[in-house]
Amino acid sequence: MNTLQVNKISLPSINFESLRFAFKELDWHTIDHAPWKVEFPYIPKVKFQIAYNSEYIFIKYHVQEEFVKATYVRANENVWEDSCVEFFVSFDNKQSYYNFEFNALGTGLIGYGSAVKTERKRLTAEEIDSVDVYTQLSKINGKKQWEISLIIPITLFGDKRLEGSTFHANFYKCGDELPKPHFVTWNTIDLPKPNFHRPDFFGEINFI
Repeated sequence: MNTLQVNKISLPSINFESLRFAFKELDWHTIDHAPWKVEFPYIPKVKFQIAYNSEYIFIKYHVQEEFVKATYVRANENVWEDSCVEFFVSFDNKQSYYNFEFNALGTGLIGYGSAVKTERKRLTAEEIDSVDVYTQLSKINGKKQWEISLIIPITLFGDKRLEGSTFHANFYKCGDELPKPHFVTWNTIDLPKPNFHRPDFFGEINFI
């Protein structure tokens, strides 16, 4: 099982410039497991950084892929069909979890509940809009790449203390409706078909 340390950072203000400066000091982690590569052999290059403070969790993804698709523009639409990055996190030992899914436009979907589909619910558009998002798309030497930074308010999780705690999470990259569909993970998933909604395969994240 993968583990990582999530550092607490201090920002003079919560904005893109402060966040960009802070991320320069953080480690990168790769999303490079392809459990279903026989059927879906394409593997984009994906990495992420993560940090937190008393009010927010900060995540930055960097993606290099052959095709970039961003169709959905409203909260809770099918963003997983686009070029999409995802963060799933459980605070109760994998009994329930939140799924954060954002496409290259910054359109988000956030759900909460157990792994039983009928027991899950979506957060409201207003709650999803409380997550500030910065995106950037470029093409350099013929290679398309994009970045997305998420500023996730801890208040979305209720009265939650992060510092000194260990939780469970996984990080993903997908693109169900891209010319080259793919499903890659940070902590691998041992299943015959793609399914990210399996908290039993989450790794550990330690907030230090």
